[in-house]
Amino acid sequence: TALRTCCKPSDRVVIFEPYHELYPSQCHIFSLQPEYVTLREENGEWHYDFEELRRAVEGGAKALILNTPHNPTGKVFCRDELEQIVHLCLENRCYIITDEIYEHMTYDRREHILIPREFPLAREWTLVCNSIGKSASATGWRLGWCLTPPRITASYRGVHDQLVCMAPHPMQFAGIHYFGLPDDFFRKLHTRYRERIERTSEALIAAGFRVVKPQGAYYLFVHYRSVQQLRELDNMQAAMHMLINVGVAVVPGNNFYGKCSEGGNYLRFAVCRSDEDIDLAIARIKEKLTPC
Repeated sequence: TALRTCCKPSDRVVIFEPYHELYPSQCHIFSLQPEYVTLREENGEWHYDFEELRRAVEGGAKALILNTPHNPTGKVFCRDELEQIVHLCLENRCYIITDEIYEHMTYDRREHILIPREFPLAREWTLVCNSIGKSASATGWRLGWCLTPPRITASYRGVHDQLVCMAPHPMQFAGIHYFGLPDDFFRKLHTRYRERIERTSEALIAAGFRVVKPQGAYYLFVHYRSVQQLRELDNMQAAMHMLINVGVAVVPGNNFYGKCSEGGNYLRFAVCRSDEDIDLAIARIKEKLTPC
């Protein structure tokens, strides 16, 4: 809905890659043109090249999709990066559409920053999308919301009304309960996933994977070319080997890229399962995989 409200067919939309798989598909539904800016590993973190971003936005982009904390890398965009992005978008009258579904899952004192609150000048150009899906472990419900600039709220509601009828009644009551949960629930949420990330990271590193420690969300996007059993396999073959021979399901990295071929070296692990499932996955990794 946010994309169709801000854009018309043939407009360009900037997307950081690797990306959540649905962003390009949602663009194509409305005949929008994705323009990719690549995040790359650098000194143990994920970074974008500002000149690449500048060219993409100044090339006539109508909107930029910003997912932070980021799926699949776990990157949390810092204030300096957000200030850079906001300034560039405002200069070029480019809407910022944020995806903040992992806002309560940040680690090592990383802070999730809400752009309209931190940068008041961006309020008229920012649409904040969020959901109870991750924080309430209710991903299948697809129950969320969008905060829009007042001048486009009526248009947003008109578009949304044609795409979605309504959330089922029981889910609306569940949402009301969710918004009434004490602050302590949200403050402690990250501890559940941080411990799982740390345990899984240790097992993956021991097996030969190159791991960039996530700053947020609950994914591990890892380089697999130093794992003896996987190093000669292409991306899909490596994912299938993990499933069939190791017994651990992963997503091939190419699934998250539209322009760059670097995804062929990565696999995405998710640690949103139970502690028992995580323990079983770690045991299988330790048994079946070895470093080069």
